Amino acid sequence: MIYQINLKNVKIKILMLIVTMANIKEIISMKSIQKLPREKVLRDPVHNYIHVEYPFILELIDTREFQRLRRIRQLGGAAFTFHGGEHSRFTHSLGVYEVTRQIVNNFNRNYPSKEAGDGLWDDSESIVALAAALLHDVGHGAYSHTFEHIFHTDHEQFTQEIITSEKTEINQVLKKVSLDFPEKVASVINKTYPNPQVVQMISSQIDADRMDYLLRDAYMTGTQYGMFDLTRILRVMRPYSGGITFEKNGMHAVEDYILSRFQMYQQVYFHPASRGMEVVLTHLLERAKYVYEQGELPKNSMSNLLAPFLEHNFTLEDYLNLDDGVLNANFSLLRYHHDKILSDLAGKFLDRKPFKSVQITDESKPQIQYLKTLVEKVGFDSDYYTALNDSFDLPYDAYHPDQKKPKTQIEIMISDSNWMELSKLSKIVEAISGKQEGDERFYFPRVMIKGNSQDPELQELYAEFQSYIKNGELLSQREEA
Repeated sequence: MIYQINLKNVKIKILMLIVTMANIKEIISMKSIQKLPREKVLRDPVHNYIHVEYPFILELIDTREFQRLRRIRQLGGAAFTFHGGEHSRFTHSLGVYEVTRQIVNNFNRNYPSKEAGDGLWDDSESIVALAAALLHDVGHGAYSHTFEHIFHTDHEQFTQEIITSEKTEINQVLKKVSLDFPEKVASVINKTYPNPQVVQMISSQIDADRMDYLLRDAYMTGTQYGMFDLTRILRVMRPYSGGITFEKNGMHAVEDYILSRFQMYQQVYFHPASRGMEVVLTHLLERAKYVYEQGELPKNSMSNLLAPFLEHNFTLEDYLNLDDGVLNANFSLLRYHHDKILSDLAGKFLDRKPFKSVQITDESKPQIQYLKTLVEKVGFDSDYYTALNDSFDLPYDAYHPDQKKPKTQIEIMISDSNWMELSKLSKIVEAISGKQEGDERFYFPRVMIKGNSQDPELQELYAEFQSYIKNGELLSQREEA
């Protein structure tokens, strides 16, 4: 009898402990999603203030993984062309959060849901949207797009892994909100979250991500192409059952945004000199990888932080340890390596010596192989000192369900129950809709068109190379002197 009473007491105490732990978790969760007594603000050159209203957002900003974004440039190679473009993915991520916060506040105030299924904004989705906006780029790596191409990484997959891995500080903060909150945020990044309003807010043809990077990149590079009326766009944006739409009287602001994006890609993101530096970086990483595989790049000649990627055996921790500064430090070591190609490319990248380029067409492409031969005769390895590089962008496109990754089209609200796709209303957008803009270029050493050698054989090779180029374009036939 005494034994049974004691066992019963133990069971009661265990139940009480479980309830207490559950209550503690609930209290922590409530504190995380309760708004701060007074919002925190961070000064920002684009949005004036970044307003932080929730404690868990502050905690996310202070995590190791998010602070790492301070050490990764937003513009990559373009910063070598536009010297003001030194801003980081940290500042951009805060900007995307702020734009999303403004959208959410507008929806909560003007379009709050009154009953399930009415297509209006459910305030419970706000914290998911804010967290996804803040963390949407947390998986970007050092010189991200070039690095991804060489080492076959995917920043979106790493973003989701950073959010869902129990080993990260970000995951621990998100779990304070609720145990399934990390998976919810990750599903927004993966575009599988059930609410299309939240997904389109973060990823669509007119989303918080694009609106911030256009304004921020334009401001930081000193260009005006990316400027548009953000305030007006946010004012005419509204939720509906299919996602996000825009009032018809604000269509011209949306048109301006589309044209701004088009101009930024042509004038800034696709600048030939920026791409020239990316070609140098690509060949530098390829050569480092080759030399390492040949056993000629001992670990004491570089940082151990890069070695896992050269060995094709890296973990999430390895990935988080890598940033632009780590790569640059490695390049500073590699410029003194005995491999002449590796050391030369490292110096070219660190000292901003981009390859020159000419625009090519289908008619002039057959000449490239001969030009590579001329580059070889001058003394360069054409595998590492020439390249084809194409950059094309689709300024806007309507929805095509048969595509592998169909785009979410921009809907203009005609009435409370009718919407029309943007290009059917706007002649300006119709003119560029579905049309890829950009060019393909052939890159080569600068000396091939700027060289002035006392050696008559070299000078003859330079002259022959130059005879195939006119007004920045590769000719389909050699121009006779």
